[in-house]
Amino acid sequence: MEGDALRYASFIRDIGRGRENASSLDAARARTMWSGILRGEITDLELGAILIALRVKGESLDELKAFFAVSQEHNFVIDTRDCAFRFPPVVIPSYNGARNMPNLTALLALLLARRGVPVLVHGKVGERDVAPGALLRVTTSEIFGAMGLAAARDASEAIAQLDRGEPVFVPIEVVNPALAKVLVLRRMLGLRNSAHTLVKLLQPFSIPVLRLASYTHPEYHRLLGKFFCDSTQSELGDVLLSRGTEGEVVANTRRVAEVEWYREGRSSTLIAGQSGVVTELPILPESREAATTARWIQAVVSGERPTPEAISEQVEAIVRVLSEMNDRPRLASVQQGALSL
Repeated sequence: MEGDALRYASFIRDIGRGRENASSLDAARARTMWSGILRGEITDLELGAILIALRVKGESLDELKAFFAVSQEHNFVIDTRDCAFRFPPVVIPSYNGARNMPNLTALLALLLARRGVPVLVHGKVGERDVAPGALLRVTTSEIFGAMGLAAARDASEAIAQLDRGEPVFVPIEVVNPALAKVLVLRRMLGLRNSAHTLVKLLQPFSIPVLRLASYTHPEYHRLLGKFFCDSTQSELGDVLLSRGTEGEVVANTRRVAEVEWYREGRSSTLIAGQSGVVTELPILPESREAATTARWIQAVVSGERPTPEAISEQVEAIVRVLSEMNDRPRLASVQQGALSL
């Protein structure tokens, strides 16, 4: 135990000297530290110190790559190599929800599924404020629930829903239980930590997929751009990166954001961004409340209401990318960790 304590003290000493004086860990030490965290081989005090130190310092590229590689090893694996899907799967992370605007991530998932795209959304369940019954953010899981789409409890349920042509929502506690335990520490620490970045990057499929990713701060845009150009990321599939809509990957209906396409270690602009707001704002749900948003989404999917133009463009762009991925020689499988359910 004393040896372990000294080991984590050395990590804290390097990364805990503030933004200007802290040192980043090399890949090997970053992997050792994050492995110990996800295996639970660390005291609460040490873990809190490490998470706050990383929050202040910011993750380096080597640290992010090492943390991600370790996190992937703790994923459950959805083995779809024998599934006759028309397109590669699309993976949509949904961890922020809506604070001011309606959360339309579920609409994006449903529109893609209607085009024959297998869609997996992973995220957290509803997060409540301190006041009893007060809603802090409306999450995608709540909206799916209001539409009668139950969350998958394991890989077999996820595959069954995909086979039926339905988008599937999988809680992070199922996708990656070890990372989920670090994620919830925000309630105790009051700040986001590295797990909030990592969960949005996960790839739980056995085959290459298209991941949708987003950023909020410019420094993360630069970091993620370098991260997605890494060869190990290319093996997992392609990535579409854009500025988040309140942290969600769905297109912003009020302004056109740039979308970057990362494939085989290179990036290109898929959708050119525009400054300012769109000339005609679409009619959105009357409130951001889950039931209201769910009814509005169902009306759009059924054709009773028009689809916001920005989301229609996003769907078309995603289908174009998936068609191009289909035309490429594909890797037979993706190397994953041993936690296959």
